Amino acid sequence: MLGLILLLEALTLVVSGPPTSPEYLPLHVAEAAGDFRAEGLDVVLRTARSEVGAAEALAQGRADLAATSLEAILRFGPRQPTEAPRLVFGLTAAPPAALLVARERAAAIRGVGDLAGLTIGLTAPGAPEHTWLLGLLARAGLDANKVRLVSTGGRGLAHALREGEVAAGLVAEPEATRLITDRRATLLADLRDPRAVAAALGAPTVNAAVFARADRRPANDALAAFARALLAATRRLATDPPASLAGRLPAPVVGVPEEFEARLDTTRGILLHQGMVSPAEIEQTIRLIRAHLPLPGALQIPRAPELLDTEPLRRAVTQRPPG
Repeated sequence: MLGLILLLEALTLVVSGPPTSPEYLPLHVAEAAGDFRAEGLDVVLRTARSEVGAAEALAQGRADLAATSLEAILRFGPRQPTEAPRLVFGLTAAPPAALLVARERAAAIRGVGDLAGLTIGLTAPGAPEHTWLLGLLARAGLDANKVRLVSTGGRGLAHALREGEVAAGLVAEPEATRLITDRRATLLADLRDPRAVAAALGAPTVNAAVFARADRRPANDALAAFARALLAATRRLATDPPASLAGRLPAPVVGVPEEFEARLDTTRGILLHQGMVSPAEIEQTIRLIRAHLPLPGALQIPRAPELLDTEPLRRAVTQRPPG
């Protein structure tokens, strides 16, 4: 056993919090189920408080890999050209959320463009989904200055929508699905799976992903092993019973046990197919980010093909078991 341990390749992975985030659940599953270890990797997984924290950990050399959003990595990640970020595995197309309209207003508000002059709720100023909300408004030809954005907090947003305190709200999963199922709200725009995101915005995007630093990039074999482990974890998420998965995961990742199955259903729907990301998805997302809040003028953003480093993932996809 000692000889096996010595052969394992060590990687430090910083994952964005909170631990219950459905976007990063595959990474926690890969660790808890032993998928990393089965691929010869000794992955030390650390949870950052936010996507910004994970991006900063990569920038400061405290991680070999960081699971965070593309926006966070561009704004708070590595700065020097020699340290430029490299996307090695895509997770989601957008923050898992849906733009909902209060039931009482559904007859009058049939599209995003009908929100002119009205109040839209979101969880917090600068929340990850803020960029995508502005993208939805722009897609509908609606100037963001023509609506009133208010911050309500996570659970407060669902309450505000149910009570009619806001005309519409960008509600995170799994609460969005719950409100729709209970017929307390109507769907205006959907960000809950990659195809829905492309339809809502007119083009596909990428949000959460795993990044390396160019000057500290793990070797190809290690990245391919890492990708195979994540692909195995996504298969577990698709097929394993919720109770089996919850029994393996740490309590902070499971969160409220009664809500875990709903979060698992959310995760199953939002993940990008086989972790693949295209240059077009990168370019469209950078356009969204720039429209939300200009990036620093001195920031040198790699061209989309240079930012993508998915050859080890492509090798892993061809090597993975069928299913």
